[in-house]
Amino acid sequence: MNTITIFCASDNFYRGFEPRWEQHLSKSWLKRHQWREALCLSEVMTIMVGFHLSGYRTFEHDYLNDVLRYQRGYFPGLVSYHRLVELLPGSLVPLCCFLTAALGNVVASA
Repeated sequence: MNTITIFCASDNFYRGFEPRWEQHLSKSWLKRHQWREALCLSEVMTIMVGFHLSGYRTFEHDYLNDVLRYQRGYFPGLVSYHRLVELLPGSLVPLCCFLTAALGNVVASA
């Protein structure tokens, strides 16, 4: 899978997921900070999925040696590695839901 394919899938998923996620957060004790970053949540999810498909052993090496160098055109608002690591916890639940939905489609079609 290439970066564009992963992004389109994660972005399409998140557009449907976001309203339900926001509604859940508003009813729970969890308070999510407003996502006002240069990278949208779909881009963060794309970078994470790309790392797992990349073959790099560590996320840091993948981000510094591949994403920042060669994929800047796909992600014009890239942030530093340390800032991205700070953003990752806020993307965990949406990423897990996306992967569950995506893998569910793969398992169902197999």
